Amino acid sequence: MTTMAADTDRPASPDTQATAVYRRLRSDILEGRLSPGVRLKVQQLSSAYGAGQAPLREALAQLAAEGLARRIEQRGFRVADADPAEFTGLIRTRCLVEATALREAIAHGDAAWEDAVAAAERRLLRLPRSLEADRFVPNPAWEVAHRTFHAVLLSACDAPPLLAFCQKLREEADRYRALANAVAYPGRDVAVEHAAIAEAALDRHADRAATLLAQHLASTGEFVRLALERRAALAAE
Repeated sequence: MTTMAADTDRPASPDTQATAVYRRLRSDILEGRLSPGVRLKVQQLSSAYGAGQAPLREALAQLAAEGLARRIEQRGFRVADADPAEFTGLIRTRCLVEATALREAIAHGDAAWEDAVAAAERRLLRLPRSLEADRFVPNPAWEVAHRTFHAVLLSACDAPPLLAFCQKLREEADRYRALANAVAYPGRDVAVEHAAIAEAALDRHADRAATLLAQHLASTGEFVRLALERRAALAAE
């Protein structure tokens, strides 16, 4: 009897390649490894990501549809520029939407939610934000724990579409936040900010928790503004 080859022995289909490279490109843009405005050259990316040019172009088109990349007429793609006005609106929206979601989470959260928030905050506190003390070098483990903390904080909100919108806004803000880290480090003590938000949420002080979260997001926005001003000044030299 003839046996069929295992699926793992088959070459990846173009659709599978496009999905895989899309996810990698998206992650690199959101986490700042591909900077705003950088040219996305298909041949170079094909070699770097180990993907064919056809699935790569499909992935770039999808990123462009999301606003993370920009199609340049007859010249391919670039990572979307960091737009100060766009970011200001994004931060304002996050402050409004996430504060609402946090109020709902505090109203509906049970003991399991409380334990998850406390555990996520402790995990984040134990990890160094930067891999080096004298200059900012992103710590991937801290970044994962940071995203987890903010997601868990809102997770008891009993409104899935609202949570999905918060997640979308958070992802859009990530690539801007990556610009701010070098400016904010080491002066900003984000651990104190996170601890205060968690404490207020666990004490069921909804107004205070929502205010602290909005202030936390707005503070990030201010550091992003400073980073964008520095970029503009360097570009003008």
